[in-house]
Amino acid sequence: MLRSRARNSPLVIKHLAFALVLAMSAWVFGTPQAGLDDLAQLEEVAAIRYGPEAAERVRQWRNLLEELAGEDERVQVARVNEFFNRMLRYQDDQITWGQEDFWATPLEAMDKGAADCEDFSIAKYVSLRKLGIPDERLRLFYVRARMGGPGSNISQAHMVLGYFTDPRGEPEVLDNLITRVERASQRDDLTPIFSFNSQGLWPDGTTQSAGDPTARLSRWRRVLDQLDEYGLNLNQPITPTP
Repeated sequence: MLRSRARNSPLVIKHLAFALVLAMSAWVFGTPQAGLDDLAQLEEVAAIRYGPEAAERVRQWRNLLEELAGEDERVQVARVNEFFNRMLRYQDDQITWGQEDFWATPLEAMDKGAADCEDFSIAKYVSLRKLGIPDERLRLFYVRARMGGPGSNISQAHMVLGYFTDPRGEPEVLDNLITRVERASQRDDLTPIFSFNSQGLWPDGTTQSAGDPTARLSRWRRVLDQLDEYGLNLNQPITPTP
């Protein structure tokens, strides 16, 4: 009796339908092999899981990355930063997700049309990885951000994305609070606490990685696992259109 109910539950039927659509897509279109293919698959996933509005945002994201493939890196960085700062509105996790701290994948953020600082930073990181910027030149920085003028002693936790032209040099900062990309030395309102990417985690003021970030940051591990589930390969950049 319990087995029969589970077989016919709406949730099970929904999951079976989703699996069937993905299987049919793979049979008709083939298994995704390169960057644009996995973004096309992500657009399908967005349509199935979240509906047409999310799929449209993913389509715009995909078009942006296709347009930027092969462009100068500084153009890529500036355009990606501006794209997400304009597309997504800032909204606290408690309102969006009903919990204090949730790190969303780009797909989850585009479904809601909203993000907080972690979500903006993650979406920009994923985008620049898909454009071919290697992991060692991108880090997500957890910082204390001073609120108010230079004399203010009010601060709050914040996250930004750091882009390095040289992994040992000074990063440039992609921030949802400021659309302009600036060098870290220009952002005296930010005090780094630690930084990380998919390869390592760095405490403030160190150049030596403190180990595997996924072992210490469960929310980051969930994001990377979700990207794998979507079939989004960060090590496979999109190919410029001839």
